Amino acid sequence: MLRTLADQIDRFTDFLGRIVSWSILLMVGITFLVVVLRYLFNLGWVWMQESVIYLHGALFMLTAGYGLLHGSHVRVDLLYQKFSPRQQGLVDFLGALFLLTPFCGLILWQGWEFVGQSWSVFEGSAESGGIPATYLFKSLVLALPTLLLIQGLSQMIRSLIRMVENP
Repeated sequence: MLRTLADQIDRFTDFLGRIVSWSILLMVGITFLVVVLRYLFNLGWVWMQESVIYLHGALFMLTAGYGLLHGSHVRVDLLYQKFSPRQQGLVDFLGALFLLTPFCGLILWQGWEFVGQSWSVFEGSAESGGIPATYLFKSLVLALPTLLLIQGLSQMIRSLIRMVENP
């Protein structure tokens, strides 16, 4: 049952990561358009420039769990690679429990008021002509730790399984 839960979490994370990664093409296209409009036609809009920043931030915040799933986060492997599968499972479990979970909890705790204040005034861009719905973007501050916690749960489940299957 736990393995099924971990599989479902991994599928969700992988699906979300693959879908959101397509925003890179949109980001590149908008950046290209901003440059062409500015330097060839002397035109520019703040909302276009902000959209690139927002897309970049959204990409990072919505795919952090995907990075965790595929092992692309920074890790110091000096000792880890020499550990047995059981020891690796223990390290992964303890890391998710004592490092990832409190870190995500801190972001959620601190971010809740930050996002709440933004929503309370329906915060918009500080720039004239900018994107009017900054509060929606700031909500991703809560999505980041939530998605990391969900993927961290999968990692902890898989670590426990690895420890049990490799006595």
